[in-house]
Amino acid sequence: MTTLYNPHAKKKATNLSINSDLLKKAKELQINISNSLEKTLIELIKEQEAKNWANENKNSINSYNERVTKQGIFSDEIRSF
Repeated sequence: MTTLYNPHAKKKATNLSINSDLLKKAKELQINISNSLEKTLIELIKEQEAKNWANENKNSINSYNERVTKQGIFSDEIRSF
């Protein structure tokens, strides 16, 4: 499995626009905004890459599912569930 990103890559400063009230409350609660953003981005990237993979492989998945529906799977005769 390939890694999602390089966790040792150099940090890069960036400008963001954030709701000022959210920013104020996050600072009051000592929430690490950079860390929180990175965690959220990781989850969003995983979700999007999973959607992309499913979309790219939709035809193969559908084809496989149709074959299983028509022919079953090789272990149908030996499984006990």
